Amino acid sequence: MVLCFLQKTLIQNIFKMDTTNGYNFPSYYHFALLITVVILYWVFYVPCNWKKRIDDVGYQIALEGEGRVNSLRKRDAINRIRKLRQIGIKDLPPPYPNGWYCILESHCLRRGEAKHVSVLGEQLVVFRTLNSTVYVLNAYCPHLGANIGMGGKVIGDTIECPFHKWSFRGSDGRCVNVPYSSCVPLNSKLQKWISREVNDNIFIWYSVDSDQVPWDIPTIATNKLAYHGRNEFYINCHIQEIPENGADLAHFRAIHDISVLAGGKIPNDNFLKGVGTHKWEAIWTPSATKHIALLTLKHSLSFTEQLNFIKMDITGQQIGPSYVHLRLESSMGRIDILQTVTPVGPMTQKVVHRFYGLRILAPFIKGAIFAESIMFERDIAMWNHKIFRKRPQLVKEDSSILAFRNWYQQFYSENSRTFYEAKECLEW
Repeated sequence: MVLCFLQKTLIQNIFKMDTTNGYNFPSYYHFALLITVVILYWVFYVPCNWKKRIDDVGYQIALEGEGRVNSLRKRDAINRIRKLRQIGIKDLPPPYPNGWYCILESHCLRRGEAKHVSVLGEQLVVFRTLNSTVYVLNAYCPHLGANIGMGGKVIGDTIECPFHKWSFRGSDGRCVNVPYSSCVPLNSKLQKWISREVNDNIFIWYSVDSDQVPWDIPTIATNKLAYHGRNEFYINCHIQEIPENGADLAHFRAIHDISVLAGGKIPNDNFLKGVGTHKWEAIWTPSATKHIALLTLKHSLSFTEQLNFIKMDITGQQIGPSYVHLRLESSMGRIDILQTVTPVGPMTQKVVHRFYGLRILAPFIKGAIFAESIMFERDIAMWNHKIFRKRPQLVKEDSSILAFRNWYQQFYSENSRTFYEAKECLEW
């Protein structure tokens, strides 16, 4: 509020009267102050949005032989690269493990709004009532198959199909009204999904085993912390590859030691790569709670053996197959990062990181968003081209990778859809 008032006052005073000549001229002092206020407002109150398309990250090296390409040719080249890639289908675990998945960020769904969401091989309609309750149902109407997420209307606690105006109750998916008939078919209903709105995200519970009980999603005090921004990436890999990265301790020193100023390209020949070295110490362990694993990291940016800056202690909770809560502690203060991984296809993942902290830490957190995004792009450059090794050749220093795989196995079951089954749903 103070910054807004100051900005308004400066705009009003940016021109002042020259009493000698009788005309207005810009007060460069006020103009400089106005620019300063705008910058400060952006730093402290405007969240970052680092958003990359699937063809923006991780394909720079592969495209070098293509010459200069426009966006259409770039996508064609990447699709060709993806088709030629040997993904090791026989070795792939099921593409959709059991657990909680973020299907939408809370700010993307207004009151009285309905949206279509395609995740986990499912087509869903998610809608928010006027009292802010969120419901998630299967999207296709049992009448004639219209996609209710495409033009459906929220009426009270129901969603109305745009094709023939049949209405379905959000709490159980049952049809409650057919406007041109006095009879409502008793067996007419949409599947209702268990959902939770936690930490500014909307989650659904996905499990092929109906008797599996959903665990609680831990909450952080997002109402007491300022939201500073997010990043968003799309990645061509199996979902397990992404959380497994935290247990791959050797990779931190291999691709994350080069200065963040050098960018996210791998291999990296940027002249800034020698401006400091990131040092990492990492430990991965399962926790006493079955569905939670723990990652502990120590980080410092080193310019010489004696000169170390930006020391951070990082603790991470891997909660189920797709959700991570990272907490960064430093002399500057604390940052909370929430990572969600959502399969939008058997081998395509949407990853979002959301950043929270005290308002006063905004400049530091803006820098952290930049640094984390660059570091994550280096991982994407690996994931987009690697295959999943079911039986990798490991050395004793890689023991945490094997421990992670044994832990992650709990999220698969005998009834889990195979890659072939998931892929068939997308072919017609």
